[in-house]
Amino acid sequence: MREFKSVTASSPLILDIDDFKGDFSFDSLFGNLVNDLLPSFRDSSEDSSLKYNTTQPGVPISTTPLFPEVDNLVSLFNDSCQELLQLRNQIDGRLHNLKKDVTVQDSKHRKTLAELEKGVDGLFDSFARLDTRISSVGQTAAKIGDHLQSAEAQRETASQTIDLIKYLMEFNSSPGDLMELSPLFSDDSRVAEAASVAQKLRSFAEEDIGRQGIASSVRGNAAASRGLEVAVANLQEYCNELENRLLARFDAASQKRELTTMAECAKILSQFNRGTSAMQHYVATRPMFIDVEVMNADTRLVLGEQAVQASPSDVARGLSSLYKEITDTVRKEAATIMAVFPSPNEVMSILVQRVLEQRITALLDKLLVKPSLVTLPSMEEGGILLYLRVLAVAYEKTQELARDLRAVGCGDLDVEGLTESLFSSHKDEYLEYEQTSLTQLYRAKMEELRAENQQISDSSGTIGHSKGASVASSQQQISVTVVTEFVRWNEEAILRCNLFSSQPTTLATNVKAVFTCLLDQVSQYIADGLERARDSLTEAANLRERFVLGTSVSRRVAAAAASAAEAAAAAGESSFRSFMVSVQRSGSSVAIIQQYFANSISRLLLPVDGAHASSCEEMATAMSSAEAAAYRGLQQCIETVMAEVERLLSAEQKATEYRLPDDGIFPDHRPTSACTRVVAYLSRVLESAFTALEGLNKQAFLTELGNRLHKVLLNHWQKFTFNPSGGLRLKRDITEYGEFIRSFNAPSVDEKFELLGILANVFIVAPESLATLFEGTPSIRKDAQRFIQLREDYKSAKLAAKLSSLWPSSS
Repeated sequence: MREFKSVTASSPLILDIDDFKGDFSFDSLFGNLVNDLLPSFRDSSEDSSLKYNTTQPGVPISTTPLFPEVDNLVSLFNDSCQELLQLRNQIDGRLHNLKKDVTVQDSKHRKTLAELEKGVDGLFDSFARLDTRISSVGQTAAKIGDHLQSAEAQRETASQTIDLIKYLMEFNSSPGDLMELSPLFSDDSRVAEAASVAQKLRSFAEEDIGRQGIASSVRGNAAASRGLEVAVANLQEYCNELENRLLARFDAASQKRELTTMAECAKILSQFNRGTSAMQHYVATRPMFIDVEVMNADTRLVLGEQAVQASPSDVARGLSSLYKEITDTVRKEAATIMAVFPSPNEVMSILVQRVLEQRITALLDKLLVKPSLVTLPSMEEGGILLYLRVLAVAYEKTQELARDLRAVGCGDLDVEGLTESLFSSHKDEYLEYEQTSLTQLYRAKMEELRAENQQISDSSGTIGHSKGASVASSQQQISVTVVTEFVRWNEEAILRCNLFSSQPTTLATNVKAVFTCLLDQVSQYIADGLERARDSLTEAANLRERFVLGTSVSRRVAAAAASAAEAAAAAGESSFRSFMVSVQRSGSSVAIIQQYFANSISRLLLPVDGAHASSCEEMATAMSSAEAAAYRGLQQCIETVMAEVERLLSAEQKATEYRLPDDGIFPDHRPTSACTRVVAYLSRVLESAFTALEGLNKQAFLTELGNRLHKVLLNHWQKFTFNPSGGLRLKRDITEYGEFIRSFNAPSVDEKFELLGILANVFIVAPESLATLFEGTPSIRKDAQRFIQLREDYKSAKLAAKLSSLWPSSS
């Protein structure tokens, strides 16, 4: 802001309107007014106007007025106010004049706008009238144009009709006479026009013949259309000739790869039966369909030079190479077809169909020769399985070819459906061949195992009948590896089921049939294996019976018999272990089948109601025969063990062991040698049973074995007489048996041996204590009475009379 002019009291204050323009500040205005007065006043006051109070040091006292220039300031402010009032009046006057001017200008502007609006409304009305006029003129012109176009079309139609009638009369001249035709029909440069005209003439003539035929049948006049029949015949002959000429030109251009000429010919030929003859002719003349060497090369590539049955892997490689070559060839032809034919999709459809029906079918006929189900091919030749594997490979590769051809382009052709039809005869009988193959594989495997067993048996020589039987038995064991091979066959068959079964219900039916084959195979194999193991047990039993001797034999005969009995016992123990291994492997095999069913089969059966439950029932039924054989074999195992226990007890137990002399010597608390031998034998032989059996089967087997051992021991001890020392020895034997039996985890058997320990007390206590011995266990009094009769003092102590008076009910 510019500085204001300051005045004293003697000079008037002058203010300008410009001082209030722009960035106005009242503080600046005021400061500029008083700056000339206040600075001198402040300087003088600091020097001379302040004195200090002597009574109160440091406190100043004023001797002059605080603002000596106040009068000048008042005068200045008054003058400034007058000036400001004058300036305000000036500004008010200017504002009043400006308002008057604005009002006048606004009135003029409004008047001008009103006049302009009237003018614009007039222009709008003029434009509307002009637009209506233009629209009317345009409609009139359009109508005139339509009439002109219609007239031109009628003129053109009439002209064409005249030409067509003239051409029709030329063709109607005489049958077979095509020499007097217009130049149009012989000019090679106008072939397209000639073809179009000929087709129109044929259409008109044939339609007219049809109308005349109906009319003549009504009027009875058969001669009405005779002339047009001549025209139709001549036109047909001409069209055939023209079509042949075009096909010849098309072939010549095709050999030279002149695509432009080929396209021109194809476009013209499309007027003849929609170009079907041209499309079929083009496809039929492809080298892959007319060259016999191509077909022979296909066969050599897939089947080899000798054209014999190749392995599935070789077939897969050959088909992959061949189908890739075919796809590449079709792709190249597709490029030509797209450039030549007006309807390329139709040509591609014909081409792909011809490839599948001619080239692929010819190859499959040589590749897939159905074997006879009456006279099966030998396994050395691959058996039925080779045919199935080659069929699967061919089907899978041909499906891939169909997808590749679909990607290249095949129009509206159902290439997948056509591919399926190529294999329909094979798929219809697939399941029967699959079942036959599985049966053939099983029989071949069984023959292989029998041959191996026979070879091992022959190589073992004659090293002893029982030992040889043991060796043969060990070589005929059930093999989990064999069962796994059965499952592997079935898995491969299921994969083929998935491949050949397009519908879920069909797949479920085929899978169920194939799985039933596996159940039959495993059931038969396990049952046969268990029966072979049972035969070994039976043979061991026959050996035992063969060496049972009478009482009066020589020592030498007895020694020989004892040696033979040892051999029979060894055969029995070996047969026992062999059978337990068979049972264990049978269980493992069944577990494999169940796991395979759960993981791979069950979900495939769900689309058919009841199929899953039916297969579960078939699985249980199939295993029932194996379970029956296992049950019979386990019973024989128990008989074998008990027979050996009886032999050991009979051979090792001495009568004096339970009638020890009461000579004051410290009694022998060791179990008898017979007990030790029996427990050692049981521990050794049952080791395989503990490993082989599981769950309820194990519990039932050991419970039955424990009960039989209890019975055998009771019968054995009935042969001896006991004194108190012998009773203590017997109790020690019972304790040893009981400790071993506890490993069976059979509470009922443990209880029986505990009662045996109690019964043994009848040999230890004094005769007068027998009456109170069984007061807490009356259930064993009958067994106790039999035991009491074995006491050494039974007669001398007259225990029979005492017991009859004490236990009258037990007599």
